Amino acid sequence: MIRKYLLAGVFTLLPMVVTAWILKGIFMSLVDIFRLPLTLIAHQIHVPDPPTWALALFSALTTLLLLLLVGALVGNFVGRQVLVWLDDLMMHVPVVKTIYGATRQLMGAIQSGSGSSFKDVVLVEWPQPGSYTLGFVASRDCAWALPGTEEMVSVYIPTSPNPTSGYVVMVPAAKVRLLDLSADQALTWAVSGGVVVPGGSNSRG
Repeated sequence: MIRKYLLAGVFTLLPMVVTAWILKGIFMSLVDIFRLPLTLIAHQIHVPDPPTWALALFSALTTLLLLLLVGALVGNFVGRQVLVWLDDLMMHVPVVKTIYGATRQLMGAIQSGSGSSFKDVVLVEWPQPGSYTLGFVASRDCAWALPGTEEMVSVYIPTSPNPTSGYVVMVPAAKVRLLDLSADQALTWAVSGGVVVPGGSNSRG
């Protein structure tokens, strides 16, 4: 009975915890961003530096407005065009474009399964013999790195709860088991820390 209640509690709270963790990251980033300009403004108008609670309140309101703004932009044609413009802007900023572009391409490839990469979800032995995890086939051509060896495939292994960071490993093709899972199912499994189990899925290779 205790185990049943514990599992029910985990299943109920995990989505909220992950959401809170993401929002906390946004919130703390905004606190740091606004601390300097608000402090400078306070100095200019000769008032005391803003206390931590004021920064937190201002950041919370800004976070809420930012989420509402992005949601509104995605929901209409003009907004989507603005997001396209912002995306293009990010891709022209040195250093930023490298990180932003790589993350965008990775998530886009995983979600859409475009081209020959990230279409297949596989089970691989990782990080040690006897341990297994899900991954995405990134490439089936590793001859450039291991010429003359058996057929190898490169597999992207997402980390939890942030699938945009992960590992790329080269695995013998014979040790890669193809699964009848969609990319969305595999990503959900990774983000949930393995709690959300894809239903009705079986290996097919």
